[in-house]
Amino acid sequence: MSVHDVARRLPGISALTDLCRSLAMLDAILCPEWADRWHGFDARWSPTEAMASMRDGSGGEYSVVFSADGAYARGFDHESPMSPYVEDGPWPGVLDEVPAVFRRYVDEPLFTDESGMPVVTACLWRASDDDRWRAGAVEFPEDGEDSDGADWLFQLLVTGTPESYQEWAEDHFEVPVDLEAVTHVYALRPLTDEVVAALAPERTAAELAADVKEIGYPVGTGV
Repeated sequence: MSVHDVARRLPGISALTDLCRSLAMLDAILCPEWADRWHGFDARWSPTEAMASMRDGSGGEYSVVFSADGAYARGFDHESPMSPYVEDGPWPGVLDEVPAVFRRYVDEPLFTDESGMPVVTACLWRASDDDRWRAGAVEFPEDGEDSDGADWLFQLLVTGTPESYQEWAEDHFEVPVDLEAVTHVYALRPLTDEVVAALAPERTAAELAADVKEIGYPVGTGV
């Protein structure tokens, strides 16, 4: 599955925003240490933008910026033959067609290395008035169209189900993960002590107040 397949399967901007909040909230519940989490969501990345992120701790990552203009996503698979470090620059076609409204993210310091080179192997975007996600015309290497890493980088965003997160989390965190509680969070229902305890028995909803605020997760009487 290449970035073009991801573009066809990603949900709309609003639904993707909700999904990214859910992933970040679930990781926060299951993993108290920020450095050990995969998924994050900063509802106040800037005064006008929110950003979802993923980092696997081994060099794989993505960022999705949400703004009034739409959404811009970039992914980086450090083992990809399309890595900018292979040819000392972004792979042809990956960034060439990024529209002007999103070009500022190509050179965003958070998405580039110390020399200013974009750290990216897959990129896609969707304007607020567009009816689909788009990606540039990329001539993939002989390794195949999945060479950009989009297949695994954006897997949970494409599947988008509580079951897919449960399976991933049980493998990653090596603990049982309650599906009903995951479904509760996927629905963005306010946290309760019961839901939190179902996922992490030693934790309470009140302990997650800072994460809830950062993520912009709906607040109820449990926090």
